[in-house]
Amino acid sequence: MNIIGHYNYWIVVILMMIGFYIVIAHGNLIKKLMGLSIFQTAVFFFYISIGKITGATAPILDPDFELYSNPLPHVLILTAIVVGIATTALGLALVIRIQEAYGSIEESEIQDQDTQDQMECQLEAYGYQKHSMMSVKTLDE
Repeated sequence: MNIIGHYNYWIVVILMMIGFYIVIAHGNLIKKLMGLSIFQTAVFFFYISIGKITGATAPILDPDFELYSNPLPHVLILTAIVVGIATTALGLALVIRIQEAYGSIEESEIQDQDTQDQMECQLEAYGYQKHSMMSVKTLDE
């Protein structure tokens, strides 16, 4: 088995690792979406690589050809590309709404704001008034 001969699978693995690393390592929501898009592209390449048969032709009935390539993976990938673009667009629209609501697209800042809002709601539920407390951070100390 020739390792170099399967370079397309090596490209798929490298793209998957890059996309997965971007999703895990970065806190920026736009970067996470782009990492998911890279990962998705690697999956597309993988399915297209599986569907290709060396020496085969399109499935056109002709007595000169005996080996045919299955067009189904390619058709499914065309559909997946359209769905991928739609989900990326939806994700970008959600990031815009998150940025409007929180003023940031950094995951850590959004979580900090959520934690502070949750603590303020709990304090209000126990009878503490917002004007009587300095800040939630001073209560933690």
